[in-house]
Amino acid sequence: PIPLWLDLANPASSERHAVEQMLGISLPTRDEMDEIELSDRLYQEDGAEFMTITALTDLDGDDPRKTPITFILKGATLVSVRYAEHKPFEVFSNRAQRGNGVGATCTSGEPVMIGLLEALIDRMADTLERLANEIDGISRDVFRNKGSNATKKTRNLQSLIEQIGRKGDSLTMVRESLVSISRLTAYHAAIETGTRKISKDSRQRIKLIQRDATSLGEHAAFMSSKITFLLDATLGLINLEQNQI
Repeated sequence: PIPLWLDLANPASSERHAVEQMLGISLPTRDEMDEIELSDRLYQEDGAEFMTITALTDLDGDDPRKTPITFILKGATLVSVRYAEHKPFEVFSNRAQRGNGVGATCTSGEPVMIGLLEALIDRMADTLERLANEIDGISRDVFRNKGSNATKKTRNLQSLIEQIGRKGDSLTMVRESLVSISRLTAYHAAIETGTRKISKDSRQRIKLIQRDATSLGEHAAFMSSKITFLLDATLGLINLEQNQI
């Protein structure tokens, strides 16, 4: 029998060929997955849906990386193609294999994809919460610096500028990833054929993903504006300290 979910993580050419032969599809190459045009990320071919998002990895540190993930739905089978490790995949897989709860609802590839998207959204929510706490810490350092030596304070503020820049880059990546997930869910929800109907439960879960992505995007935008304010304030304080020197 054809598997419910085929997760191709850093697939070898032989693995790609085996899946293509099994499902009668042509998997996108790594370069094709990196394309930013919407028509190259969301399309139908050989009776299958091809949907690519911009995902993030290494979210626990200050240097997250963007990496594409392609979801392919063909009949009842889901194929995921990725070239990096993603904790949400491991978390969802462990939950699904317990045989109750999440696993019981995965009767086709579509609920698996929705579950993975939910796990990715949860991961980014945790990341935004961590970034918010770190930005609050930077804010305290900027406005409550008690150092008496002006030269030392200036050096501290210059270090904070680097931290502010890294947080801003992370927020930009999170917002880009959230937008790509919203596009995928909107595209998938809009496509129904005579042989494939989205169930009421799946449609409801898709709406929740879209709602979460929108609210998290708005929160990230608010944090970005705070980053801009902190950057302006820090530069102003550096000018004041240098004048004192």
